[in-house]
Order: sequence, then structure tokens, then C-alpha cells
Amino acid sequence: MVTLNKRAFLGVPALAALGLAGAAQAKDAPSADACAKLPAPDYRLPITKGPFGPEPGSLKTYQAPDWFRDAKFGIWAHWGPQAVPRQGDWYARYMYVPGHPHYDHHLKTYGQPSKVGYKDIIPLWTAEKFDPEALMDKYAAAGAKYFVSMGVHHDNFDLWNSKHHRWNAAAMGPKRDIVGAWKAAARKRKLRFGVSEHLGASHNWYHPSHLYNQTWPENGVAYDGADPRYADLYHPPHNEPYRGSGDTWYTKDPRFHQIWFDRIRDLLDTYEPDLLYSDGGLPFGVVGRSLVAHMYNSSIARGGKLEAVYNCKDLGSGEFHKEWAVQDVERGVLNGINPLPWQTDTSNGDWFYSDGFKYKTTSEVIAMLADIVSKNGNLLLNVVLYPDGSLPPESQLLLEELAPWMAVNAEAIHGTRPWKLFGEGPTEAASGAFQEGAAYTARDIRFTTKGDTLYAITLGEPSGSTEITALAANNPHERRRVRRVEMLGVRGPLKFRQGPAALSIDVPARAPTRHASVFKISFA
Repeated sequence: MVTLNKRAFLGVPALAALGLAGAAQAKDAPSADACAKLPAPDYRLPITKGPFGPEPGSLKTYQAPDWFRDAKFGIWAHWGPQAVPRQGDWYARYMYVPGHPHYDHHLKTYGQPSKVGYKDIIPLWTAEKFDPEALMDKYAAAGAKYFVSMGVHHDNFDLWNSKHHRWNAAAMGPKRDIVGAWKAAARKRKLRFGVSEHLGASHNWYHPSHLYNQTWPENGVAYDGADPRYADLYHPPHNEPYRGSGDTWYTKDPRFHQIWFDRIRDLLDTYEPDLLYSDGGLPFGVVGRSLVAHMYNSSIARGGKLEAVYNCKDLGSGEFHKEWAVQDVERGVLNGINPLPWQTDTSNGDWFYSDGFKYKTTSEVIAMLADIVSKNGNLLLNVVLYPDGSLPPESQLLLEELAPWMAVNAEAIHGTRPWKLFGEGPTEAASGAFQEGAAYTARDIRFTTKGDTLYAITLGEPSGSTEITALAANNPHERRRVRRVEMLGVRGPLKFRQGPAALSIDVPARAPTRHASVFKISFA
């Protein structure tokens, strides 16, 4: 257990267990300025004994497990009550912001947020068509080697049978342990299982819910977030508005830090996930580091070796150390081959279902996957679900098209490692977060390796001949002579010429799969 400066914080975890933590805090919630001046709080942070502690130096001994480096492709269900209005991401925040499309939609569809707030959207999420077994069959066939369930989004609604929070999916809405159902389906198919937590930013993210109507005839009437009866959902009144980066991403109120620790530890201890994803940097200093240490030590205690992965982002909010967390890059990629494994998280559409949103094509997803894997990364892809738990046509088509592509080409993805170069081609792709959408062609090629075999993945559908300049005769990257070239899914070798300018490969008249092709190259 980690204990810092015993103070009068005792009792809040017990209240939280009864679903009354918010009410306990609302009575005397300190301002941001007051929080900054508080002495060191009495955090109660019990962690499993083991080699890891909450000190950065201890955590920096971490190494990502082989299963994660081999998996390469995961599917995420970024799904919850915010899908109900069919308006996309961050609905629970923007429905309280006049002038935003979510606010306009809410006013037109449900009424004033003072009368019908987000608490009233939650019961509408019944997930009546949610079939995790059928969905997981599709995800596994599409090549996913790990699956991640939303645990709790910024909306402060737990998708599991939470011990510390009455606002949870087992008690209301679908009245079902969503995380538990996902885990059972993933484990049955031998997929690694993960959970995502977006709770850290929730306290300040929900700030607009504490305001009031700004239009006639109810101008000045408080939104439901200001009602103390719902302070455990919307958080107690405070004056720390969310600004999206730096210190304002996470509250300074130590009482919420403890609540975050208790709830996310409950998620870890109950479901024993292989992976935990935080949406941002690791929050709350020693509190966050204690949770990561607990996760790593618990993994060792269960299986004798460290199999846990913790993902967070280097975005200027919270803590990030590349040595003790696997870096996650939202909707983007890193530049070149990263020496440490990393992950892109993105979605085939909006993060929550949104009417009229433009979806990624299968070709775009496969090109992203090949590009990321060639740079020592993994792709975690949210496959959008309707509010009821069924697949929109665009998600259904993506899975149906990924399955035959993976059946032929998976050996160039799973279990591979980067080559000396990540690739070549005419398309310049931007790097960093929120940089995606490069228009790759068949001339853009990405390399992966497995043993002595080199795979060259075209990021489009090749025809005629394919030129690989990195494999020209006497090139500086590979001194060995090319002995044999095959195309995955085609029987027998292909004709090729290894000239001074490039390795030229004759492409079959008909490729075995659409979207991209893989050349399997052996050396003398």
C-alpha cells in the first residue's frame, strides 16, 4: 500500500462503494485554486507486491510482452450511451454547449438540458441487439489478435458491474455487464483482452453540465448537472473548465484522484485485462503510477511473467514515459521505425455512431495497417456499432472484406518485425497524432520480416510489374541476392529481374485478393 500524509480523506472510498461519492464531495468541493494549495493528500493506494513501484525509475524497467509485439492488429468497441443520439463523439459534453450541433440536436429531439439531461439518455441505451459472440467471430476472422472494450468514457458511466459507482451498465441502461460479456467472448476465441479508461479527464470535461439554459423562455434555469442529486455522475460543482491540454485536462482535486484509482483498480482486478488504455497521458502523478505498478505486479503474480500492456499518449497532459508505457498515437502514425513497440488508435468512422459520417474504406484500413506494422507499431481499430449493438453496413462490409484478405496475407502482418527500411514510394504521409488519410498507391510499398523472409506489401492493387528500388542489385540495404519471389495466395514463384535500379516483379494477371498484395521474398 502507498500512503501519503494521513489526512481526513478517510471514508470517501466507503461512500463511493454505496454510490454516494459524488454527494459526499458536493458539499464542500474545493475550487481549483484551493486544490492547488492543499497539503499532500491521504491517498490510499493498495497495490500488489512485486518488482514495480510507483517511482518512475522502477517503472522504467518495463518491457512490452511478445504477445503485443506479435499481435499487430486489435479491434476496439468504443461504444456506450453516447451512441444513442447517433451524433458522434463527446455528446455528453456538447449537448450542454449552446451553438454546438449536439446542443441543437438535443434541444430539438429531447428538450432543454435542464429538463432532459445526459442522465436521461443513459436509460435509452438498451443494447437490445448486442451479441458479443457473433461479433467476436467476425473480429477474429478479420485478423484481430486482441480486443479492447470500452470501460468508461468521459461521460463517467461504467460499462461493468462497478463496485464503486452506481452509474453502471449492470444497474441501468442495458442492465448487463458489457465488459464481462466482451471478455468472455474474446477469451473463448483466444484473443487477448483489453479495456479503455477515459475517466481521468471526466471531472473537468463535464464542466458545461453545471451551467444553465441561455435561451428563452428558460434563460437562467440550471442544467441537471448542477443538481446535487446527480453529483456522482456530473461531478461536484467546481471552477476548473476543461481546456483540453496541460493541467486543465485533469482536476487538481485529490478526492477525484482516489475515486479514479478505486474504480479503475476495480476494473483491473475484476476482469484481469492484458491491456489498459488511458485516453491521454497517465493522470494524477503517484496515483496513476501506483495503478500501473499494480497492473504490472498483478500480471506477474497471476502468470509468473509480465504480460500486461499499458497504453497512454504523449500529448502534453498527464505523464508519459516511453520506457514504462506503450505509446498510443490517436488517429496518426509515428515517423519511421520506432525502436519501441507502439500503437495507433483510430476508428473506421466517428468514435461513437454518427449519422452521415464518412467511413474509411477497406483499402484505407489495410494500407494504414501495413504502414504502421512496418514501423514497429500496432493498429487498434474501433469498428463502429449502432446504439443497439449491431453493425452498420459500413462496419459489416469492412469486416467481410478484411476476412479474406487476412486469410491470404496475415503471415506478412502477425508475428513480423520491421526490416532495415519501413518502405518506399512516392506518397509523403504526415506523422503525429490526428494525421491520417494519405492517398497511397500500388507504388507505395511497406516491408516486414519474419526470420529470413522479407515481405513487400503494396498499399494498392498492383498490375503489370512492381518495382522495388530498395532491392536493386548491390543495394546498400540487403547484400544478399534475391533467390525467389512469390505472391501470397498464388501457387508457384513469380518471374523477377534484379537489376541495378530495382527488383522488377511480374505481377499475375489476377491478384488473389483485393486492396493490396504481398510479395514474399527469399534470398540466396
